[in-house]
Amino acid sequence: MNEKLPGLRERTRRAVRMEIAETASALFVERGYEATTIDDIAAAVGMSQRSVFRYFATKEEIVLGKFDLVVDDMLAALRARPADETVWTSLHHVFDVLVSLAEAPGHEEMVEPMHRVIFETPVLLAGYLQKLQQIQDAVVAELLERAEAAGTPHAPDDPTPRALTAAAFGCLVAAQHSWLASGAKGSFADAIARAMATVGPRA
Repeated sequence: MNEKLPGLRERTRRAVRMEIAETASALFVERGYEATTIDDIAAAVGMSQRSVFRYFATKEEIVLGKFDLVVDDMLAALRARPADETVWTSLHHVFDVLVSLAEAPGHEEMVEPMHRVIFETPVLLAGYLQKLQQIQDAVVAELLERAEAAGTPHAPDDPTPRALTAAAFGCLVAAQHSWLASGAKGSFADAIARAMATVGPRA
């Protein structure tokens, strides 16, 4: 019984974090990120400001904290790709994790407005790009391990894994800009595919 308690507590914590994040997102879209305070968010979820801070250290983390949770899923997606698949194709499939989140039932209507909040708020955009860099570092480490396991290790000064990863994540950001510029017409997955196709043949 005791072995199950930590799991239950973690599930409860995640559920509360999700409720806070979803409520905050709605407020950010309605009022703007800067105009929404932690007190506003706390009142909307029926908590004290102190309670909200138990789940999120900062207002910025309420928006960007979810990216910390998807790193393991993205790395798992990369590990699941065939060993003989090109790195570029594998990196493309890593983004399936983000597409699945964007298309999750009940979340679709908030994806576009929250993207706009992030891209139009300098502090959030800076934090988002920093999160992407951290994810890239983890992906590069995984690619290095994959090459090692395949018997084709990269030399320490070989820029290939980092260059390909940076290019792929650059395409992700380009796809987000393009998708927003179109008014979110078409799917997010198609926007990513279009962006990656522009440099895919070279990669």
